[in-house]
Amino acid sequence: MQTADGARFRSALEPHEAALLQSLVTSVKGMLDERESSAPADELEEITGMRTGHSSPPQDATMKRLLPDFFRSATDHPAGSGTAESLNSALRSLHEPEILAAKRDAAQRLLDTVPAGGGRFELTEDDAHAWAAAVNDVRLALGAMLDIESTGPDGVPADHPMAGHVDVYQWLTVLQEYLVLSLVGKPLR
Repeated sequence: MQTADGARFRSALEPHEAALLQSLVTSVKGMLDERESSAPADELEEITGMRTGHSSPPQDATMKRLLPDFFRSATDHPAGSGTAESLNSALRSLHEPEILAAKRDAAQRLLDTVPAGGGRFELTEDDAHAWAAAVNDVRLALGAMLDIESTGPDGVPADHPMAGHVDVYQWLTVLQEYLVLSLVGKPLR
């Protein structure tokens, strides 16, 4: 819907959907906070005002999915893999703090606008973008926990300890699709 103040996106969530979304986004936000708080101290930050972050990738598979390497060598470089590792280390150190901040801000914006007990709600265009980003991060995290790769959620074996969460992953996929389609002005299916 278009208003004098810009686009507005209206929808509704059932109480259990709102509670689930709040819980999942809060969990991902906590993981992002933990990653940021574990960054090494930087003495130059006070002088330069530039924050730096970790230079090494996360060890946890879920965080690796949320904070992937910046550069992947398409071929074996004659100088070895050290070149790609060095480039990733430098880029991660410089950009991870702002990436974490953007992800946390999107998560917080979703948490601030999701209806606490479910029900109808209205989002601004900026809110809808934040929702799409936050839902994407939750999907990435849940996808890593479910070992979802290119095979999609149908490739999760029934005996996987988190196989029951595939429905949640698929619901998040539909939610994200609706958000993206609404943002680009396409009719919903």
